[in-house]
Amino acid sequence: MAITAALVKELRDKTGAGMMDAKKALTENDGNMDAAIDWLRTKGLAKAAKKSGRTAAEGLVAVVVEGGKGVAIEVNSETDFVAKNAEFQAMVSDIAKVALGVDDVEALKAADLGGKSVADTLTDKIATVGENMTLRRMARIEGEQVVAYVHNAAAEGMGKIGVLVAMTGGDAAFGRQVAMHVAAVNPAALSEADMDPAVLEKELAVQTAKALDENATATKPKPEAVITNNIIPGRMKKFISESTLMGQAFVVNPDMTVEAAAEAAGATITGFVRLEVGEGIEKAEEDFAAEVAKVVQG
Repeated sequence: MAITAALVKELRDKTGAGMMDAKKALTENDGNMDAAIDWLRTKGLAKAAKKSGRTAAEGLVAVVVEGGKGVAIEVNSETDFVAKNAEFQAMVSDIAKVALGVDDVEALKAADLGGKSVADTLTDKIATVGENMTLRRMARIEGEQVVAYVHNAAAEGMGKIGVLVAMTGGDAAFGRQVAMHVAAVNPAALSEADMDPAVLEKELAVQTAKALDENATATKPKPEAVITNNIIPGRMKKFISESTLMGQAFVVNPDMTVEAAAEAAGATITGFVRLEVGEGIEKAEEDFAAEVAKVVQG
């Protein structure tokens, strides 16, 4: 596979590696982006892969809480201009309220909203505005109490990032602090038990290869038992603490983990939901000169 400049740039953007290192990583792995990222990490040339879910699409995330139940939805639009439109915001708010009564996004699309389905409501809005819109996803959570937080709010209960935190005990003020933490730090899971086994397995493979590679080139190599029983488990423990909500340093008080802060507040966090507009969607970026030329030719 040809290693293009665009491919090298993408890898550099994701890992922060140097140009020559990025090119070598791609060459060694036949242009496979994920394998190249792991190769760089194994060689210690990338501290960690950056989030590949770049926010590229526009739209809004809306959150609604009713009793011990909360729901978050994402409705995408092509431009931020539409996302700021009061009619669009009103529609998103109405859809979010309907979402409280369904279990998944497909059921939400089929649900009734003012005499027509949510899907048909979106279709009508597309025809009126002349811009594509999609009801992309929804997530729901239940608990003794559910607290919501919206980051970069565009209107009441909606913005670029929506978070729901479910917990027992504690109070709403603490729940909001945790929700703000989730918005800022974006944990992968609540605790180690909730992490994807495939993610842990992949990280273990990376850390094992990295530790062995470092030891092989060290001036004073460590015994294999030290690598296996101390270094690798230590690095995995650090990875898990940085990836899970319970293990992360609390943004409100970095001297405590979120778990310790919850215990001090008399709360038990039972779950969370975080939706960010456009997360995981890549929007094609067109060269400005080419865009102007297309308009002129059109």
